[in-house]
Amino acid sequence: MRFALALVCLIVATAASAENVVLGLSHKSVSITTNFDGSEILIFGAVKREAALPAGPPLEVVIAVAGPQQPLTVRRKAKRLGIWVNTDEVEVDSAPAFYAIATSGPFRSVLSHTEDLRHRVSIARVIRSVGAPMHLENAVDFTKAVIRIRETNGLYQLRENSVEVTEETLFKTSIALPANLIEGAYPTRIFLTRGGRVVSDYETVIEVKKVGLERFLFNLSRQDPLIYGLLSLAIAIFAGWGASAVFRVFQRS
Repeated sequence: MRFALALVCLIVATAASAENVVLGLSHKSVSITTNFDGSEILIFGAVKREAALPAGPPLEVVIAVAGPQQPLTVRRKAKRLGIWVNTDEVEVDSAPAFYAIATSGPFRSVLSHTEDLRHRVSIARVIRSVGAPMHLENAVDFTKAVIRIRETNGLYQLRENSVEVTEETLFKTSIALPANLIEGAYPTRIFLTRGGRVVSDYETVIEVKKVGLERFLFNLSRQDPLIYGLLSLAIAIFAGWGASAVFRVFQRS
């Protein structure tokens, strides 16, 4: 009996590892400069198999790129005596600054609800919000508001049918990174699925960092805020004086 059970476990483990991801990225790092207006990452790869192509549902691919996790406070406004004021707030423990999902088919057909719950892939699953005030009704609306606002700003993306899969072996897609990225590590996860079930997954990291003048100003603002403030004031005064001087020259001519 024990031998039979061990044999079954070995067969299941072998089947689970029969397909694995071999990944490539067009860029492993993104540099934010003063004129940075966004970027695009090409993600491509192949499926390595130890056996013949399995029978059954076709291979699907899900790719998720997440920005650094951040806590945030979401507030609800209401009109009181003709003035808009904050009435309720919810502390969101963790939400990615950027999150993009690309799939080879409709999301719910390539990844089941159970697998989404297990791997936390969908946008709603990667946001963690606990401990909402007891008196607050519809606390989930605050999380939905975060998703809606960040989708409008291009920070949260669900791109269904955007992963091209060739002969269940090669796959590729591109992820658009907006101009308002923040610095940090961007974990990138790739899931191979069949019939909505994850058969293999792979994870790598894309580094986003400030360089040049952007890096100098960022470091200065964190390490020497007084000098940074004085420098900003001096630049503002110089810019104002320069604009005034140019205006006077045009007036004389």
